[in-house]
Amino acid sequence: MSLPLFSTQQSLFGVGSLADNLFPATNRFRLFGEKVWPLLTQARPILETMYCADNGRPAAEPVVLAGVCLLQFLERAPDRAAMELLTMHLGWKRALQRDLDAAAYDPSLLTYFRDRLLEHEQGRRVFDTILDGLSAAGLVAKRARQRLDSTHVLGVVRQMSSLECVRETLRLALETLAGAVAEAQRPAAWTSWWERYVESKLDYRAEEQTLWEKLDQAGADAWALLDWVMELPVAVQVQPKVTLLAQVFDEYFERVEQQWRGRRQHLTGGIRNPHEPEAQWRTKGQNKNWTGYQVQVAETAAEKPVKPGEPTRQFVTAVETQLATASDEVGLEEVLAVQQAAGHERPRELYVDGAYVSATKMAEAQAEGWELLGPAQPSVSKGTGYVSEEFAVDVAAREAQCPAGEASTQCSRLAEAASGKVSYRFEWSWKCRDCAHRTQCVGAKPTHRSLVVGEHHHLLQARRQEMKTTAFTGLMKRRAAIEGTISELVRAHGLRQARYRGLRKVALQNWLTGAACNVKRWLRLTAWEMEVAAA
Repeated sequence: MSLPLFSTQQSLFGVGSLADNLFPATNRFRLFGEKVWPLLTQARPILETMYCADNGRPAAEPVVLAGVCLLQFLERAPDRAAMELLTMHLGWKRALQRDLDAAAYDPSLLTYFRDRLLEHEQGRRVFDTILDGLSAAGLVAKRARQRLDSTHVLGVVRQMSSLECVRETLRLALETLAGAVAEAQRPAAWTSWWERYVESKLDYRAEEQTLWEKLDQAGADAWALLDWVMELPVAVQVQPKVTLLAQVFDEYFERVEQQWRGRRQHLTGGIRNPHEPEAQWRTKGQNKNWTGYQVQVAETAAEKPVKPGEPTRQFVTAVETQLATASDEVGLEEVLAVQQAAGHERPRELYVDGAYVSATKMAEAQAEGWELLGPAQPSVSKGTGYVSEEFAVDVAAREAQCPAGEASTQCSRLAEAASGKVSYRFEWSWKCRDCAHRTQCVGAKPTHRSLVVGEHHHLLQARRQEMKTTAFTGLMKRRAAIEGTISELVRAHGLRQARYRGLRKVALQNWLTGAACNVKRWLRLTAWEMEVAAA
């Protein structure tokens, strides 16, 4: 599709020309048109690359569609309502420099526009455009202090039981194979499979034992079907629904006494609905589990407290979406990587919770010239014996002192070939024989005490000591405010519930959510400053 002609000049028939007196200087739609619209127009050269220069009928203006996406996440409007507002609402017309009688857009254009953004790897374009505008306005410093936390996003799926998920996956695979394999090539069991999983519905109110037997039967049928598929051409074997069946089979069944038996416990990260396999199931803690995704949210941290009545001056700097089973440490790496790719420097200080803090991460931050601030996790206690915090360890000197005051007799360097991880094992050998603390430290069976620590153990020990100070407690108050930002993103902009299916589309939704939050905060701050100046 080719692009229509575009001009940054406001039309004589635009709402801004005909009815500007309806919008006070602090009106959010007017401020949107003055602050945000110019940024979107500056991004048009990049948006142009998503379209053919002179081929096909003119497309809808991408700058307007980008603005509609922002406004709909500001107002939490679905596609159809957003296009109705663009047609009927004077505020939306004023914000996007639309003529009073501008032609209406079909709601499906928003779907095509989002797909085009993802197809051309421009999903972050709107978010980055707003963040660059905030940086240019002096509201986001190049090396601002930041805070980071994660939260869960629910996928657009129904939570299925193991039996439902397996049977539905079998149905999808059978329907795919029916269109790819001639009737004459199908196995003798095909008719029973088709009747059992495509034409029939199971009564899930049956007794529990009956349902477990049905799951075991589905496992046997899935194995037989996959075994037959392996004899077919590769083009059939790699059909998405067929490979999905193989994945579901591996997750839901195990070999017991020469038979396939349904697992009695869910695997973390397993597929819970074949219609959205990327929405993974995860459990976190004792009472929290969900099917969907995880999102990392970073924002600037206050240099000084705001005045009474003053809007926040903190802005979201990253909204990165992960699979539900991804770790927070990996999320930290992704946030820093995308910020660097967008031209933003490492934060001077990054405030996090304990899930992000490890000796390796603190050492990497120290080497790169920034500080990772968060509580260190306590060492693992096996129930008996002193934990590593009670030992004085000097890795550099290859020496350690136990709680009884005895120096180690031996130090060994351990290196894992696969991961490259380096650790050190300290031993006390003969010094433990007659030690008064032997039972308390070593236990009954071991002959002597040994201690294994990482190569950056000194950083962990220093942080654990720092955590006992009131100064560190005060620093962690800066991190706590990220909880309020996540609450705002969830309650005001719908971060918790995915609108679309698939990791890439949910990531686009979250980028637009973060951009909308930044725009809202920017407009509120601008309006407040104007009111203060006028007072």
